[in-house]
Amino acid sequence: MEINFLAILVAAVSALVVGAVWYNPKVFGNSWMQAAEMTQEKMQGANMAKIFILAFIFAILLALALQALAIHQTGVISLIGGDPSQALPSYQAFMDDYGNDFRTFKHGALHGVISGIFIALPILGTNALFERKSAKYIFINSGYWIVTLGIMGAIVCGWK
Repeated sequence: MEINFLAILVAAVSALVVGAVWYNPKVFGNSWMQAAEMTQEKMQGANMAKIFILAFIFAILLALALQALAIHQTGVISLIGGDPSQALPSYQAFMDDYGNDFRTFKHGALHGVISGIFIALPILGTNALFERKSAKYIFINSGYWIVTLGIMGAIVCGWK
């Protein structure tokens, strides 16, 4: 199984698209600004090119991690040391039988949502508690990541 770089890039772009919708003032943008103690003045002084480039790079890293979490065949490859050419014939027989099992958008979305709930929420929640942020802040940001990771997981797992 190889890394599908196109799926990784599309998944990374999806994070930015979901963010544009999620943090739009007509959705959660105004509530987030209030909860984050963000002002228009603070936002005006930002280097948006730097922010979006780094956000895209971080999204690529997340998509790569999600591919390993959502595609179970990745674990099989790790058992043989990552090089299928060095594997016993039983590896190819196994992959012929099960190489595409659970490779669906639905399965990837499930793993993405689970990752959002059990990884992103606790990390963001812990940081927010020490930053003295509200539950509203935690749920707006965690909600974004739960939805985003669900979509990203669907893309990286289902796209063959």
